[in-house]
Amino acid sequence: MLRAFAYQKPASVKAAAQAAARPGAHILAGGTDLLGCLRDGVFTADSVVSLSGLPALKGISANPRGGLRIGALTTLADVAGDARVQESYPVLAQAAASAASPQLRNQGTIGGNLCQRPRCWYYRGDFHCLRKGGDTCFAVGGENEYHCIFGGAPCFIVHPSDTAPALLALDARLSITGPRGSRTIPLSSFFVLPEKNVRAENILAAGEVITEILLGPPQTGARSLYRKVRDRGAFDFALAGAAVVVVMSDGKVSAARIVLSGVAPAPWRVPEAENLLAGRPLDAGAISQAAAAAVKGAFPLSKNEYKIALVRGILEETLASLA
Repeated sequence: MLRAFAYQKPASVKAAAQAAARPGAHILAGGTDLLGCLRDGVFTADSVVSLSGLPALKGISANPRGGLRIGALTTLADVAGDARVQESYPVLAQAAASAASPQLRNQGTIGGNLCQRPRCWYYRGDFHCLRKGGDTCFAVGGENEYHCIFGGAPCFIVHPSDTAPALLALDARLSITGPRGSRTIPLSSFFVLPEKNVRAENILAAGEVITEILLGPPQTGARSLYRKVRDRGAFDFALAGAAVVVVMSDGKVSAARIVLSGVAPAPWRVPEAENLLAGRPLDAGAISQAAAAAVKGAFPLSKNEYKIALVRGILEETLASLA
C-alpha cells in the first residue's frame, strides 16, 4: 500500500527547488519512475514536489547561439517527433522513440529519463542491497544476466536511460537550478559511478532540478544512429545499445563519439574505439577494429558474458549503416 505523502505544486522553479530540498521530498516530473518506486517501497516520500505547473520547462526551441534548447519536462514522445531533432540530431530522436511504450513516452519526460533510478531487480525488490544502505550487491552471486560489464564494483547496476547515451554522444549540456542558484554543466560530468557513490547515480544535490538540455549546432558532415537490442521488441530496457555520432570529411572520419547503453552504471563512452576511427574511411577493417576496442576491459559476471559479443555486433552494424 502506498504510504501517504504531501503534494506540492510550486509556481516557480525557485520555489520548487526550495520545496524539494526539504528532507523526505522527491521531485515529480512525468512520474513514470517515481510513482513505481513509491508503490514498490524502494524508498518513501514525505512530500512530492510536482513540476507540472512550470510551463517554462516544457518544449523545444532554437538556441540563440545555435542548436536547440529542450525543456526538461518535454515528453519523450515530443522529442522523438520533433522535426528539428529528427533532421539535425537523429540519434536522439531514435533513442527517445525506442524508450518504453507509447503510453510511457507520452507521459515520461526527458529530464526524468536522465534521472530515473536503476532497474536492477535486487534494488527494486525486497532486498537490502548496497544501493539501499545494505552491505551486499546480490547481483554478484545471483541472477546477473542484465547487469553491467563495465564500471561495476561494488554495485553492478546498469543505467536504464536510452536518451542519456544519445545526449552524451551529442556532447549535450544541462542547466540545473537549486536552492543556491543555477549552473550549466556538460552531461559528461552528470553521472556518478558506484565506486564514487554507491547510493547515487548523478551529482544532483538536494533540491536541484534539471531545467533544460542544451544541444550545440549540428556539425557539417555529421551522421548519427542509436541501436538498441532488447529481449522484446517493445517496452523493454536495453540489453546493450550504442549511440554513435561520426563526422565525415572527404570520405574519412574526422571525429567520432561512441557511447554504450545497457552495459554500465552510467552511459559508457569508449574513447579507444573513437580514436581508431579518426582519420580513416568507415571500411570493414576500421569498423571491426573499433568494435573490438569498444569491449576491451569488459568484466562480465557469471551470466552476462554474452553482452561482449552483443556490443561488438551492435557497433559493427551501426557503423556499417553510417558508412
